[in-house]
Amino acid sequence: MTAAARPSLWQRLRALAGAQPAKTADVLPVRVGGTEYRRTTATPARVLGFDQALLWVVVLLLAFSVVMVYSASIAMPDNPRFGNIAPTHFVVRHVVAIGVGFVAALLAFQVPMNSWERMAPWLFVASIALLVAVLIPHVGTVVNGARRWLSLGIMNFQPSELAKFTVLVYASDYMVRKMEVKERFFRAVLPMGVAVALVGALLLAEPDMGAFMVIAVIAMGILFLGGVNARMFFLIAAVLVAAFAVIVMTSPWRRERIFAYLDPFSEAHALGKGYQLSHALIAIGRGEIFGVGLGGSVEKLHWLPEAHTDFLLAVIGEEFGLVGMLVLIVCFLWLTRRIMQIGRQAIALDRVFSGLVAQGVGIWMGFQAFINMGVNLGALPTKGLTLPLMSFGGSAILMNLVAIAVVLRVDYENKLLMRGGRT
Repeated sequence: MTAAARPSLWQRLRALAGAQPAKTADVLPVRVGGTEYRRTTATPARVLGFDQALLWVVVLLLAFSVVMVYSASIAMPDNPRFGNIAPTHFVVRHVVAIGVGFVAALLAFQVPMNSWERMAPWLFVASIALLVAVLIPHVGTVVNGARRWLSLGIMNFQPSELAKFTVLVYASDYMVRKMEVKERFFRAVLPMGVAVALVGALLLAEPDMGAFMVIAVIAMGILFLGGVNARMFFLIAAVLVAAFAVIVMTSPWRRERIFAYLDPFSEAHALGKGYQLSHALIAIGRGEIFGVGLGGSVEKLHWLPEAHTDFLLAVIGEEFGLVGMLVLIVCFLWLTRRIMQIGRQAIALDRVFSGLVAQGVGIWMGFQAFINMGVNLGALPTKGLTLPLMSFGGSAILMNLVAIAVVLRVDYENKLLMRGGRT
């Protein structure tokens, strides 16, 4: 044996230890169209992990939310309605909610998607039980005339936020189980419609029509993405639109909101149902292009009700102007698009349940952000919906972070599968 062919000392030690020869690179299949795959060099598992860009966008939105909740609520101690509270009262509670949400998100990320699929029906039943519990006297907490919360001591929990998540998980599991009969209306769609109607009846009893709208759109979106016949889909959409129209027409105060939305500055509405919208528009108008500067909002000084929750975007528009609002809108567009891409990737890998769950979260975040922004800009009638990941509200922040963690889990399992691993 020549010197060139003789194994080195290191190679002989590795052979004695039973080590396998080092591989130059791992390879994984990548879909390039249809069912055709090609082999590419893989990034090491420790580098791939999950979508870090998505995580950082969420973290930046949460950090900005802390600043804006503090700015929007700093004058609250001067309002007799809130009693003797500190200027940092709301921002501290907001930070605590984010902390609890991160812990819950870390736990949710550890749960495999096949476990979520097994638990889906039980989670749905649990959310129904909590929605019923809210309506029981001395159990549900009443705030501003609405019975929507359960008191947990350190925070009030809103079961409707949990219902948004459980309905999308249940609808995704339902569509996977009903794949073979999705062309038959009564066997594929009607049972899901009954489930959504049950949730809607409980939410309207609180009342919380905004949450019902979001849940209905989530369920409809998952049915459509799951492959329900187009004629059945449009039939269901028409029934839902008719149902919401009847709900509005039979409720005097909801009709008044519609009239106030059409003319918020009129004498009849400016001090009534159009008060919030008119002052939100004034705030956004004051901001102009670049805003009046952080902390410079006037409307948050007891003129604009719920400035730190439903109308946080109006304060952002006043303090950061059109530029700040456009940046925020772009962030939500990117967030929604990225979540939908993760869902499509899972479906391409034949992980239909995971893909539908991720896309359901994308519909949830995108639609609720669209409604909140539309209300703040006067493009839609006033609804009690918060801006996801931004507005003050412990239950909403908690469930938003859990939903994002589940999407990151879907992405993690996608990457693991493409590396040849097992989920």
